[in-house]
Amino acid sequence: MQDRYTGDLGDFSKLGILRALQSAGLSIGVNWYLTPDENHNGDGRHVKYLNQEEYKACDEALWLELKNIVENNHRKACCLESESILKAHFYSERLDFRGKTKAERESIRKAWHNKALSTLTGNNIVCVDPDNGLIVPSAVGRPKENKYVLYDELADYYAQQSSIIYYQHKARKPDDFYLRQHKELICSQVFPDAKGLALKFKTTSQRYYFFIMHPQHQAVIETAIKNMLSTAWNKHFMLFEFGEED
Repeated sequence: MQDRYTGDLGDFSKLGILRALQSAGLSIGVNWYLTPDENHNGDGRHVKYLNQEEYKACDEALWLELKNIVENNHRKACCLESESILKAHFYSERLDFRGKTKAERESIRKAWHNKALSTLTGNNIVCVDPDNGLIVPSAVGRPKENKYVLYDELADYYAQQSSIIYYQHKARKPDDFYLRQHKELICSQVFPDAKGLALKFKTTSQRYYFFIMHPQHQAVIETAIKNMLSTAWNKHFMLFEFGEED
């Protein structure tokens, strides 16, 4: 997450999911995975939805809140941390690797992550929002590693009894690649008894929200998502479920 993205279509989709889960009685924690703003591309400009009725119909209250943020140029992640948007616990410390050596980056990240765990412990759901998604081999140990979530970080949240939602950017790979990656993740030994679910946001820049669910949360999460998809949101999301045969 970067401040310049605040209020864009990605935020609308992500917060729409979290509001549906909150309405089902689940407590929410959010780690923005906030990084310094970059200016080399046009990311964050997907705000035309704020003039389109089809999105307003999905969640009018959320749509109006984000419209106000964008139109008043309050595009900082902290401006989303309002109970009128989402009643949640937030971790907003920036993960900044600029000018740091590899050893310094490792130390910074470890301290940052441990503070996040402490801040978000006790929530039924923890949503992590890195720019790109799961770590890839080419980013390991590199300055851009802060744009990814590490496997061990997800495992630590799960060990604290939180179910997890992580953002995954869709690059030039088919759905099957990301679904298979997620299936392998939830079947690993570090996520005992975990169940999986995925939502693909189909509009504009395609993105996924992958769920790693503790059994005690599974039924509530699945019901909340299916209820959400019985509304105007259904036009914009595709649901993938992971059965025993997958």
